[in-house]
Amino acid sequence: MSQMNRRRALQLLAAIGTGGLVAGCGSDATENTGSTGTPIKIGLIAPKSGASKAIGDELNNGFQLYLDLNDEMLGGHPVELLVADEGNSVKTGQAAVDGLLKQGVLALTGVASSSVMFGIRDLVEKARVPLIGSNASPTSLQSVVYIWRTSYVLDEAGRALGRYLKDTLRPTDRIAMIMPEGALGGEDVLRGFRQEFGESDSRIADPVVWTSNSASPSKTAYVSDINQALSRNPSVVFCFYSGPAAAEFIMQLRDGGFRGSIYAPGFLTEGSVLESIRPANDALGIRTALNYSADLNNAANRRFASAYRKKHNVSPTTYAMASYDAAKVLDQAIRLAGTEPTPQQVNLALGRIGQIDSPRGAWQFNQPRTPQQKWYLREVQRDGQVLSNVLVNELATLG
Repeated sequence: MSQMNRRRALQLLAAIGTGGLVAGCGSDATENTGSTGTPIKIGLIAPKSGASKAIGDELNNGFQLYLDLNDEMLGGHPVELLVADEGNSVKTGQAAVDGLLKQGVLALTGVASSSVMFGIRDLVEKARVPLIGSNASPTSLQSVVYIWRTSYVLDEAGRALGRYLKDTLRPTDRIAMIMPEGALGGEDVLRGFRQEFGESDSRIADPVVWTSNSASPSKTAYVSDINQALSRNPSVVFCFYSGPAAAEFIMQLRDGGFRGSIYAPGFLTEGSVLESIRPANDALGIRTALNYSADLNNAANRRFASAYRKKHNVSPTTYAMASYDAAKVLDQAIRLAGTEPTPQQVNLALGRIGQIDSPRGAWQFNQPRTPQQKWYLREVQRDGQVLSNVLVNELATLG
C-alpha cells in the first residue's frame, strides 16, 4: 500500500478521538510573538555518556530545536532548559530528577531508559510535577497521573509487525525470533507480536532464541545463538536490538550466512546504527516498524526535518521527533495554564490540548497518557552514498 493521503490520515485520527479530551490542533510554531509570562524552568533528563549517549543527544537536539524555532519560549514564557545526566542506572536517573526538582522546574521531559522510567515514577508522582517522557515507554507503566509519553508503547511495534507479517508471509515461510535476554521492552515487543501474528501459528519456529544482553557486545557475542536459530532454516528473522548491539547483531547474522528477510522494531536501524554496519549492503532491505520516518510528506515534518538537517547535518530520528513533540505539547499546555502556571495546572492542561499536528502525522494522547498514532513500515535503501530508512507504507493506528 502506498502512503495514504495526508488529509485522509488526519480525518481518520480525528474520527477515532479520545474520550474526555478536547479536540485542538496547533501549528509547528505556536504563536510565541512575545514574552507574556514569567520565566520558567524545564528539566530534561538524558544520558550524556555510554551506549545510550546517542539517544540522549537526540532527545536534547529535538527539544532544543523546538525552542530555537519558537524564540526560546513555551506558552509565552521564556524558558531556561536545565539538562541533567540520566546516567546508566536507576540511581543516577533518580539523582537527576531529584536535582531538577530542587531547582524548581515547572515540568520534566526526556528519559531514555525504561528501567530509569520505572525508577523515577514514584519521585515524579510524589512531586506532582508533569514528566513528558520522550523515549522510554514500557507497557507496564500504568496508573500514572503525572507521567505522559510522546513516544510509543513498546508492544505496539510488535503488534504492528505481527499484523503485517501474518497477512503477507507465505504458508511455507518460517520465522526465527531472536531477542536479548532480560532487555526491558523485549518481552513487550514479543508479546505484541504474538498477539497479532498468532500464538500457535506454525510459521513461528519456536522457541525464541535468547542472546546475551550487552550494550556493547563483542564481535562474536551472538555467533552461537545465531547458529542455533539458523539451524531451523528460517526465511525470516524477527529481532529486537538497538544502538551498537543492533549493528553487531546485523553483521553477525549476515556473517552467519543468513540472506533472508529481517524484520524488527525501528530501533534496529535508527540513528547511527546504519553508519556502523560494514559492509553497508548487509543492511539493505531490512524492514522495520516505527511511529516516524524522516521522509514523511506532511507540512509539519517538512519544516521539522529541514530545520533539523540544517542544524545537525543528519536526518532526524524518532527520538528527536518525540522530544520535539514533548516541547510542543508543553508549549500548548503552559499557554492553557495561564500567565502564572503551576506544575499541577500544566498537568491538567495536558489533558485538554487534543490533537497534535506532528512530524509523525496527527496524534493525540489516549487515556493511559500515551500517543494514539500511526505506525509505519520502513525499508533500508540507498540514498545516494548513504543508507536511509525509506517509508514503504502505513501499518496501523495503535494506542
